[in-house]
Amino acid sequence: MVTRQGAPPAKHPWPRPLNFISHCGLYRRVLKRAAILSLFPPRQAVPPKPRVLARVKTDYGAREVIAYAVAPGERVRAFLLLPGGRRRRRAGILASHQHAGKYEVGKSEPAGLAGENMYHYGVELCRRGYVVLCPDHLGFEERYARTTLTRRDAASEGREQESLLFADCLLHGSSLTAKYLFDMLQALDVLGSDDRVDPGRLGVVGHSLGGQTALWHAFYDERVRVAFASCGFSTLAAVQKRRIPHNFASYLPHLLEVGDIDDVVASISPRAFGMSHGMRDPLFPMEGVRRIQSRARRVFAGRDFLSIVFRGSHSFPDDVKRRAYAFLNRHLGT
Repeated sequence: MVTRQGAPPAKHPWPRPLNFISHCGLYRRVLKRAAILSLFPPRQAVPPKPRVLARVKTDYGAREVIAYAVAPGERVRAFLLLPGGRRRRRAGILASHQHAGKYEVGKSEPAGLAGENMYHYGVELCRRGYVVLCPDHLGFEERYARTTLTRRDAASEGREQESLLFADCLLHGSSLTAKYLFDMLQALDVLGSDDRVDPGRLGVVGHSLGGQTALWHAFYDERVRVAFASCGFSTLAAVQKRRIPHNFASYLPHLLEVGDIDDVVASISPRAFGMSHGMRDPLFPMEGVRRIQSRARRVFAGRDFLSIVFRGSHSFPDDVKRRAYAFLNRHLGT
């Protein structure tokens, strides 16, 4: 067959022919994605205007301290990890830190400067050849502010600060989910514009809160070719049924009126997404995880979805990381 102009037809954009049922499923996913996107306020993007504040040599290459804008009048600092070797454009990864109730630690943990070795995934990925950006979420490390005098211990004070940040977002017609997401979009603007990074090969990885934010980032931002979330979520219906409290950025207002986390994961296709969950993780009910798995396997092409369920608790063990890093490499290279 040829087109009216005599040229051969363009290759069909879908990985397999779409029958009527496939068309209906795609149409439902598009509508569901649009409904969930409508829960976010308009993003007020600002030019990030990154600036290098410091640079030190490391055994894997170099670490820069950079500053950039995330919102009007708000600049933040982050670590940019640079591998050694021949200078060329490399794949870039945004490493999102965990919560763990440790508000004084944020970007320094994935960067390998603080916290537990298990969660030094930013520096581990840099050693594998990626340019890695490690930012702080609002309320952590350099973005942690002592805002009240009503709590004596750091964990309680941090939780109180987090509730105030959540309330402030709501009072201004937004959510902490959106604030974390929009800050990460600014971070990816910085990473993708760096002349040492290939802007067509960008990914996101994180554990716990970091896995949660990696999920939302991959859902919202089509620049993300692949994301991996370690112990970051279950369906919110299952979480609420089990009465499990979570970080305040878990709660996107009105989400359960239009969908749930399985819809968020499904909407990432046809890009790639991976996730891991511990069978003994008390934070994320397995019935919700199984629902997400089942839905994703019907939507993603086989090589584009990875789900690891391991015999363990809320963690990112080495054997899981090896599989996660191989998944990232499959879709980004280095």
